[in-house]
Amino acid sequence: MKRIKYYPPRKKSRNDVRRMIWRACGRLLGWCVLLLAVFQFFALFDTPNERKAKESTALLGEEYDKLSNRLDTLESIIDNVIERDNYIFYSLFESQPYNLDYQSDLYDHEANEEWSTHANKAKLSQIEEQTAQIERDMKKLVIIYNNLQSKIATAGEEINNIPAIQPIINPDLTLLTASYGQRIHPFYKTLTYHRGVDYTVPEGTRVFATADGKVKEVIQRRTSTGTRLVISHGNGYETVYQHLSKTNVRKGQSVKRGDIIALTGNTGLSLLPHLHYEITYNGMHVDPIHYFFGELSPSEYKRIMKIAQSGMQSFD
Repeated sequence: MKRIKYYPPRKKSRNDVRRMIWRACGRLLGWCVLLLAVFQFFALFDTPNERKAKESTALLGEEYDKLSNRLDTLESIIDNVIERDNYIFYSLFESQPYNLDYQSDLYDHEANEEWSTHANKAKLSQIEEQTAQIERDMKKLVIIYNNLQSKIATAGEEINNIPAIQPIINPDLTLLTASYGQRIHPFYKTLTYHRGVDYTVPEGTRVFATADGKVKEVIQRRTSTGTRLVISHGNGYETVYQHLSKTNVRKGQSVKRGDIIALTGNTGLSLLPHLHYEITYNGMHVDPIHYFFGELSPSEYKRIMKIAQSGMQSFD
């Protein structure tokens, strides 16, 4: 029987190991190149979802362009309205117009967070709705301003006969301490109707005519109202100033808005030195605060309303 010779396995040299490593790296690289080529091939074709997304994006782009054109048109209309507004303010009040930079609650933090969660289509729909509403409002504003301009053109100097300022200097708005309406009477301690507003000021404070007119009545030391001054403005409006210490005008005298007509005091049934100011229109009392538009901005108007309504105590 023939004997089979046994040969022990030959040990791999370093060159053999290196060849194996290079061979494995080459195969891996080849697979990577193949996968990349397959990926690029399939990337040339859109999936159904990708096609829908691209079509939706294209439509959104077209709608955005349309909205941009509409907003540009609105901007030009707004500029025109601002010019008209400036003209009306200057004609009515002989002053620069108010700064109407409204801080809308729509753009606060919570609203922005909620807005960011909306889908693009929902955002677009909301923008379209808001734009359409703005366009409708602008058309109404144009009509209103046209009517105002026509009224101003026919009013002439009669606008100076409408009470439009406060009767005393009150830059901080804090001097007005009791407003129009139900207030507690300082002496009877009952709820009575206060027909004007009270300014708590030191005795001798200057009192100004709030509109052009003619002095209708000057009553000295009347029992309840003290020294009282009434100005008729010839258009249904009358202004009343009470508890004065001194008057600078006489009955029948013509006055202009801003003229110093009296000094404040503590005459009559008065708790402490103050000015009581009233406005009547066609014999009916109206809230004087609504007639400070000649010097108050919208934010100042809101502030003076809060100040006046914070207390229920009148001083006469």
